[in-house]
Amino acid sequence: MTRELEHTLLLKLSSESGGRNYIIVKESWKEFKKLWQIAAPSIFCRLAMFSLTLITQSFAGHLGQTQLAAISIATTVIISITFGFLLGMASALETLCGQAYGGKQYHMLGIYLQRSWVVLFLSSIFLLPLFIFAEPILKLIGQPMELAEMTGQLAMWLIPMHLSFVFQFTLMRFLQCQLKTSVVAWVSGGVLVVHVILSWIFVYKMRIGIIGIALTLDFSWWMSVLGLFIYSVCGSCHQSWTGFSWDAFAGLWEFFKLSLASGVMLSLENFYYRILIIVSGVKSAEVAVDALSICISFYGWESMIPLGLFAATGIRVANEIGAGNGNSAKFAAKISVCNSLIIGLVFFSIVISFPDKIAMIFTSSSSVITMVEELAMLLAITILSNCIQPILSGVAVGSGWQGLVAYINIGSYYFFGVPLGIILGWYFHFGFEGIWAGMICGTMIQTLILTIIAIRFPWENEVKFHQTILRPQAKDEETTQSNEVKKD
Repeated sequence: MTRELEHTLLLKLSSESGGRNYIIVKESWKEFKKLWQIAAPSIFCRLAMFSLTLITQSFAGHLGQTQLAAISIATTVIISITFGFLLGMASALETLCGQAYGGKQYHMLGIYLQRSWVVLFLSSIFLLPLFIFAEPILKLIGQPMELAEMTGQLAMWLIPMHLSFVFQFTLMRFLQCQLKTSVVAWVSGGVLVVHVILSWIFVYKMRIGIIGIALTLDFSWWMSVLGLFIYSVCGSCHQSWTGFSWDAFAGLWEFFKLSLASGVMLSLENFYYRILIIVSGVKSAEVAVDALSICISFYGWESMIPLGLFAATGIRVANEIGAGNGNSAKFAAKISVCNSLIIGLVFFSIVISFPDKIAMIFTSSSSVITMVEELAMLLAITILSNCIQPILSGVAVGSGWQGLVAYINIGSYYFFGVPLGIILGWYFHFGFEGIWAGMICGTMIQTLILTIIAIRFPWENEVKFHQTILRPQAKDEETTQSNEVKKD
């Protein structure tokens, strides 16, 4: 009996016997455990790796306001563009590896991993001009001369960190799709400890300054890559990793299209609120840039939790679709939305209650702390409004309709949210608070559209598509491999 049929019969029997609520609670608890088996290590990993940047900003903030503003723009704007795009491209592995693992096509996971390395590395090379020409770009959009020069210098030193994303993101998803999540958490935790020690030595003992802080970020991210790579290729994944293969170069165009759709989808989401930092730097004082940078950094840190659930949702949905269980995939999505909403409410309360404590992590400037307190309500609403949307994007990744979400993001964020924010901020003179409020409205529109699509999504059709299209493709590749072996 398949899990899909078992799930349907249980609900039918429970309805007939009057025990429907009990069965729903039981099924919810089972799905909750499966979800958090993936989500908990994923969230810890994301929090740990994102905390590397927060630690770096904290050390830079105590060097001076200009240093804090420079590292904030370099990490929360420039790095966030490439981070979001490459992270999104890597999420294509959640679709393919997740469905392959659910369908017990384990050998395909290693092939997909190598294809993702090829596609993401080439994409990372095309993104290098953002780092190389960071200084003239910042000057062109009106940033102060000293700030633009320091940020441009930092951007060049952060190129190694940018290149590490290609391998860190893909290896993490490769392991998560196989439910090998504990190793990801252990590697990330170890890297976080090393980074704190290195940052303290470089800043307070050796006094190398802000460039030294950038170098610690590069080193720490590549430490994570090394740890995950050794675990993946040295025998711990013997079913899914069968060695390097020329098959990685087959089907690159189709893989690129799916990865590109995923990259556009997530990068548009990730970069959206970073626009505030750029806008504030044009028409606001340095204090405003620092305060907004702190708010966006805290929002970015907190968003690692919904993003962890985003990854877990994508994998759970892909696993169930790969196994032919459409209703179970839908049920997994519902449980994930409820979890993320509860977490969003918790952080909403924290921001409202302790805004000054959040600011003091990054700076000792009283003027910056005061402004962060004034922005606390907008920050709290932003966190709450963004707790559902990543889960719905995770459903998109697991189901393979990232391209549609990319178009929705463009329309909701950049054709509605940003123009509305500019009208409120500049035309009605509400400042960057008005811009922020308009952008929140864009997020709400996007969430509403995705919710309607998820409710009406034809789950059974997606299962049939996987069974009739994706599995024959995998069998063809497996036949090709076996024929090559026979020839040899």
